[in-house]
Amino acid sequence: MTYLEKATELYRMVNGGQLMEAFEKFYHTDVVMQELGEEPRVGKDTNRQHELNFLGMVKEFHGAGVIGITSNEAEQKTMVECWMELTFQDGNRVKIEQIASQTWNGEHIIKEVFYHK
Repeated sequence: MTYLEKATELYRMVNGGQLMEAFEKFYHTDVVMQELGEEPRVGKDTNRQHELNFLGMVKEFHGAGVIGITSNEAEQKTMVECWMELTFQDGNRVKIEQIASQTWNGEHIIKEVFYHK
């Protein structure tokens, strides 16, 4: 499976409501994830808890989509432009638009940086 195919499958799962299943399948034990401008989160356990905390803040999921995916197979890099719309537990409805830059180590993402406003 190419990195482009892996990234496409990852986002198919995430947008289909399988965020944690996709996380377990595609993320490396030593993954480093970072929101641009914030401190990196190191390790799968730390990032798993971050994702679970995020899901706990969501009251309602309204939709998500991928605008574009690209890959550099030789460098094991993918980039995904995507969006999701949701309502948080406090009633705040938002549309999040971002670009995720992913570095792969074999079958798993070892580093991911999110660029968004």
